[in-house]
Amino acid sequence: MNYKSIIPCIYLKNGKLVKGFKDETVISDDPAGFSSQLAGYGADRLLLFDLSENDSEHEENILLIRQINKTIDIPSMAAGNINRLEDVKKLLYAGCKSVVLNMAKQSNIDLITQAAKRFGKEKMMACADADEQILDHADILKEYVSEIILLDHEIKCDYAAFNIIPFVNDTDISVAAKLLRQDCVCGLTGELINANAETLMELKSSCREQGISVNLSECSLSFDDLTCGENGLIPVVVQDYKTDEVLMVAYMNRESFDMTVKTGKMTYYSRSRQKLWIKGETSGHFQYVRSLYADCDKDTILARVRQIGAACHTGNRSCFFEEILSGDYPESNPLKVFENVFDVILDRKKNPKEGSYTNYLFDKGIDKILKKVGEEATEIVIAAKNPDQEEVKYEIADFLYHVMVLMAECDLTWDDIVTELANR
Repeated sequence: MNYKSIIPCIYLKNGKLVKGFKDETVISDDPAGFSSQLAGYGADRLLLFDLSENDSEHEENILLIRQINKTIDIPSMAAGNINRLEDVKKLLYAGCKSVVLNMAKQSNIDLITQAAKRFGKEKMMACADADEQILDHADILKEYVSEIILLDHEIKCDYAAFNIIPFVNDTDISVAAKLLRQDCVCGLTGELINANAETLMELKSSCREQGISVNLSECSLSFDDLTCGENGLIPVVVQDYKTDEVLMVAYMNRESFDMTVKTGKMTYYSRSRQKLWIKGETSGHFQYVRSLYADCDKDTILARVRQIGAACHTGNRSCFFEEILSGDYPESNPLKVFENVFDVILDRKKNPKEGSYTNYLFDKGIDKILKKVGEEATEIVIAAKNPDQEEVKYEIADFLYHVMVLMAECDLTWDDIVTELANR
C-alpha cells in the first residue's frame, strides 16, 4: 500500500545537528541519537542535509550519515554537496535509500541521468525551488527520478506525472492535511514536520481520521477484547523486534494500552506506584512499538519493540540475566551462530592468541585475506560440480568464515550486511 510519508529534516554541520540552512544553532551534539529519536516519534523517513563547505567536511559528514543510518531503522535520503557520481555512490554505500540532486545546478541534470542508469531510478530524487526547474526537464525527471522535493510548497502546476514532496516552512499543522490530500503529493518535509516532531503520531492519527493514507499501525483488537485479571491489568512480555530477545515483563491497564497505541511509546501501569509510567521517561531508554500480539487466550500481550539503551533498571539490556538452569547444547539459531563465530573472530583481532589461524590471517593483512576468500569461493564452485552435498556444505562454511574475517578487517558487522540486504 502506498502511504504518504512524514519526513523530518536533519541538518549536519561540523559533526553536529543544527537548526537549518541559515541557522547554525546547535540542536544536538549526537545527530545519530537524535535521528533515532525521530524514528521513534513516528517518522517514516529522514532527509539528511549535508551543510559542509569543503571536501574535508563533506567526507566527515558522510561518515556521520553512515553512523546515523546504522542507528535508525527507517530509510534516509541524503541531500547537499552531491556534485559527482562518486558522491552518489558514497552516500548510497553509507546506507542512504536515495540521494537528492539540486535541479538549480545545470550540471546535475546530466548527473541525474548518469546516476540513475548506474544505481537505478528508485535511488534518485531531485530538489527544485521553482516550477520551471521541473517543467523544463519533465522528460528527464519522469524517466530517471522517483520523487521530487519542491521547496516552494505551494502546488501551482499540474504535477500528476510526478511524486512530489513539498518542503513546508509554515508551522501551522493544518497545512499538512491540505497538502497530503493532493494525489501528486507522496509526503511532507521541512520545518512543519520538524516543529511538530514529538507529536508525529498524533499528526498521523489526524490524517487517518480525514481519510489520508499514512503509515500508522491499526489495532485489530481493542482492550475490551483482551482478558484482564481482577485488577484490570494484563501482563505484557516485551521482546526486541530485531533480535527476538525477551527484555522485560510489565503490566498494562486500559489507559496505558490506549496511550501506547496512540503515542507509539510503550506505556505501562506500575502496580507498586499505582500510576501510569512511560518506559524511558526518566532514563531516556524508551521502547517504541513495532507490533503487539495477544496470546491464544488473549490474557497476555507480546510487545515487539525497538529498545533504546537498556531495558532493565540495573543497566542490563534485558531483565533476564540471572541464570537459573542451563544445558549444554549446540546453538541452532542461524543468526546467533553467525554472531557467535563473528564474536570469536573480533576477540582474536582484539586479543591475539598464539597459534590462532585467525590471527595468522590478520597478521598477513588484507591481501592474504582477499586471496583466501577468492580461493574458498573457487572451491565452492568445484564442489558444487560434484554430487557430494557434504563437500558443498563444508566449502560454503569455510567461505563464510573467511568472509567474516574480511568483515572484521573492514570494520563491518552482520548488522551492516543484514541492513543492506533488507534495503534491497
